[in-house]
Amino acid sequence: MREQSLMRRLALLLALALLLAACGSSGGSPTTTETTGAAAAPTTSSATTTSTTPTTTSTSTTTTTTTTAAAADRGPCRAANLALSFVGQQGGMGHGEIGFALRNTGTTSCRTYGWPGILFLGQHGAPLPTIPHHTTNDFFGSTPAAPVVIPPGGSASFRLDVGHGVATSNGCATAYALQVIPPNDTATLKTSIPGGSYECRDANVSPLRAGKSAYP
Repeated sequence: MREQSLMRRLALLLALALLLAACGSSGGSPTTTETTGAAAAPTTSSATTTSTTPTTTSTSTTTTTTTTAAAADRGPCRAANLALSFVGQQGGMGHGEIGFALRNTGTTSCRTYGWPGILFLGQHGAPLPTIPHHTTNDFFGSTPAAPVVIPPGGSASFRLDVGHGVATSNGCATAYALQVIPPNDTATLKTSIPGGSYECRDANVSPLRAGKSAYP
């Protein structure tokens, strides 16, 4: 009986030893910590190609072609290159005609067109009441308006149809000079009227015509 009990204890101790041995040999599985770093995405450098288109600057040269020397010379007639003169007067039937000429004192031809501006002046140069009326027909005839080219030394003329032989008590006065502004100009010219001439405010002014006669 004792032997059986002893054998059981030994068997129990052996089984316990074996169990302990088995537990001691079971090692913990090593924990592997894998640190996964953020993978740096490869940077692809895209080469930017700049296409430079050469700029061509086109310089336009303006060439002025003068067809003739005469055309280049024919600038507008200005007071600075003109001389005003009295060319005569006549009258009849209550009308008086006074003629004047503009002479080109320059070295080149000039062009003009139309009616000059006028102002009558008294004996001492004071302005007199003057109301000009542009016309192509007056008591002394017809003068159509037309372009005029005045060569150097040449003239263009015009006439005034004014009251003639009318008493000063009717508002008329004696003009002893005339002040003129050429067409398309602002400067003035003056000339005397020898012996004076009646003017009654209103005056019919003819357009400039080629030559010095002032008459149709």
